[in-house]
Amino acid sequence: MQIKERGVILIPIDFTKQSLAAIKQSYNLAKYTHSKLVLLNAFEDAEDESRDALDKLAKLTEHESGVPTEYLSLKGDIYALSDKIAEEIKATLIIAGLESHMRFRNIIGSSASKLIRKAPCPVITIRGNDHRDGCENILLPLDLSPETREKTDTAVQFARYFGASIRILGVFDEKDTDYENKLLAYSFQVKQFIKSKGISCTNKSIPTNDIAQTVVDYGNKIEADLIMIMNKPGLNVGEFFKGTDSQRIVDISNIPVMTIQPMKRENMMSFGTGF
Repeated sequence: MQIKERGVILIPIDFTKQSLAAIKQSYNLAKYTHSKLVLLNAFEDAEDESRDALDKLAKLTEHESGVPTEYLSLKGDIYALSDKIAEEIKATLIIAGLESHMRFRNIIGSSASKLIRKAPCPVITIRGNDHRDGCENILLPLDLSPETREKTDTAVQFARYFGASIRILGVFDEKDTDYENKLLAYSFQVKQFIKSKGISCTNKSIPTNDIAQTVVDYGNKIEADLIMIMNKPGLNVGEFFKGTDSQRIVDISNIPVMTIQPMKRENMMSFGTGF
């Protein structure tokens, strides 16, 4: 896939610290991709509508970012609306701030969990309190599933925009020698592909009994600015947030996480299909 120029970045806003941090994190990406920003706020009752505050925030965002900024104020649930509006405006990316204390396992079945699971485009979730400008290190965890292969081009595109390095991480059960050997060979293949695109790249393999924690710990060790994972198709909400390593990473990571949807070329953020 390739990032579409003049794209649309949708940012759900509820005026919490994390949702405001999501706006700040969008500035550079919006500039590099020539995207406009759309701030989405939701309210339950008319008297709760924050249109004046939203208008002021949109004007401040446009002034600070230097990119066109619009806003929508709609009745309903902010997370449920996000997927619907993202599809209507053909958003290329959703950036969502998640409260640091909230765990996805505590909101199984809620609209917040469905935001990532059903989004029509990639979603970047921001949970940590430390947010940097730009992106120097992208962590790319790999396994041997068909879906994980789709994120390689996405990582290459982001690395080009930000002048970042890609850090490949293969994680495996040390008892599964056959899987380990296949993963090591695949990681090396991915590394060579990325380097052929002129991107600095390293690869590391770690045996572990806790994949999600290992990924996040390694991300912090290398000071990663972004972790890229794949959505897993065909899972119900309970399965999706109870047992999958990729979504547990979202749950525990203090580093921004990009969840890429399985390939739907007509809907997804476009980054090429070269690998």
